[in-house]
Amino acid sequence: MKKLFDDLWQTTPEHPLSEFPDIISHAYLLVRDEGNIMFYSTGREAIDPVTDEDDLEYIRALGGIRRQYLGHWHEATPALARIKQIFKSDLCCHTLEDEAIHKASGVHADLTFHDHAMHLGAIEVIPSPGHTKGSTCYRYQSPYGKTYLFTGDTLIINDDGVWNNGYLPGGESDKTDLKETLGILRELKPDVVFFAASNDRFPFKEVTNEEWESAIDEAIHPLKKETS
Repeated sequence: MKKLFDDLWQTTPEHPLSEFPDIISHAYLLVRDEGNIMFYSTGREAIDPVTDEDDLEYIRALGGIRRQYLGHWHEATPALARIKQIFKSDLCCHTLEDEAIHKASGVHADLTFHDHAMHLGAIEVIPSPGHTKGSTCYRYQSPYGKTYLFTGDTLIINDDGVWNNGYLPGGESDKTDLKETLGILRELKPDVVFFAASNDRFPFKEVTNEEWESAIDEAIHPLKKETS
């Protein structure tokens, strides 16, 4: 576990895709007096190489998990059942992702949603179709001053620092939806963007407003050409 900001921790990197060994994933634990929130997922028996400690035991010491929010079903593994068992937490996802999450993990969501909403008075739920039909982003204004945006696999930065959209060929992704989603995200003005899957260099990125707008323009450009 690594502390990134006063209220946000990053889990030990994991390699979820054997066919893509350079891709890593992290979960992020938002520590709040009202109950901690996990974004994305961890727990595939991840052991911190420095402390030799299971991340979930570390999370227990930080106060556990009240809710776990998934960006989309690709984050689902049997670890979701372990997290629910240990922390009695509620699993949350878009309605359109629930069946696929159940198939991958063996558990259904406790809370599903379909519309843009504010949860727990602070977690902004932003349906973001494109990468998958039920992909969702989450925005949080930290009381310590920064605005966090959790974009799942809607965006990724490659090793050269180029921002790419999360379109997957083969039928699950939709270019028109993804282009519209990126247009919405462009207006959000985050200070820090956190990806569900990434390379080792850019699991998250701090941005200025100008850098964020430029990043979205860079990621959306290929979609504009292909859908025009």
